[in-house]
Amino acid sequence: MNSSTQYAAPGELWVLAQADLEDLGVRHEDVLKVVEQAYIALRNGDSQNPLKTIVEPADQRSISYSMVGRDGASQTLGFKVVYEHDPQRQREAYRFHSFIFLCDDRSGQPIALMDVAQLGPMRTSATSALMARAACPDARTALVVGSGVQGQIALPMLLAALPGLQRLQVYGHYTDGLKAVRENLRRHCPGREVEVVEDLPQAAAQADIILGVAGLTARQQVKRAWLKPGAVAVLVGYGIDADVLHGADYRIATDSAQMRVTSADLAAADGSLPDMDAQLPDILLGHAPARRHERDIVFAYNSGMVVTDVALGRYLADLALASRRGQRIKLW
Repeated sequence: MNSSTQYAAPGELWVLAQADLEDLGVRHEDVLKVVEQAYIALRNGDSQNPLKTIVEPADQRSISYSMVGRDGASQTLGFKVVYEHDPQRQREAYRFHSFIFLCDDRSGQPIALMDVAQLGPMRTSATSALMARAACPDARTALVVGSGVQGQIALPMLLAALPGLQRLQVYGHYTDGLKAVRENLRRHCPGREVEVVEDLPQAAAQADIILGVAGLTARQQVKRAWLKPGAVAVLVGYGIDADVLHGADYRIATDSAQMRVTSADLAAADGSLPDMDAQLPDILLGHAPARRHERDIVFAYNSGMVVTDVALGRYLADLALASRRGQRIKLW
């Protein structure tokens, strides 16, 4: 991340489409490091991560949100915009559009306008892996609930953080998704295999780490009663029931304030949410534990934070620049 790097000529904007960000030689270990540094910089650096702004019509036909953040570790500013049409999948008209605009806060120059189709799942899976490593560093069995985009990247990232994992499992209902989970694991972690499970309660009862990365149409959710002492359940999307949050012995979040904005579906009947015991940046710095006791059942809420998008976007932009990707357009 060299401040003297010229991403585009004056008056030009460098545009990185989805295809430009493929096959850049991304290492999961590097992604973990970049995301971890971004969280740490929230406490130790000049980083800022304001709450997201959300717009949703009364009939819930769409949801839109925007986020601005500054990563002090890389001196990068970013603006992320997301638009989803038919987010409840009730109209058979689902659409998703998103991008991030990055600027170098040392030079004042724009870096790129880039697609986030790979960026989002990458930083989310890295955050889940950091949470799991902190809360269960000696884990031997991991279960992924869901086989969509998040489920397909979850295990390689988790293995980068926890190479000692011995048993890898996935639960899902879509043949193509399960096939992609297997293929992605073999591509990134040669010699490792994943077991497709059909009995979710049984698999959850044996797992040290459970990642809930399913979509809105998840048929079954992991229950608190199924979990063994010491297990950690990390929720990204769906696949882990709200009773795990409410019944956990210890609760951690990427950010407690943001969780209260994005987790309405986890609230109790009276609308309440339990307090979080710790936040990920403080855990990574050693200022808070990831659990109190080894037999604690830990619930971890992974809500995407734009500061990690900004940091990882800068990392991907530098790889893309080295590979001469993208195109420049005259904008200013």
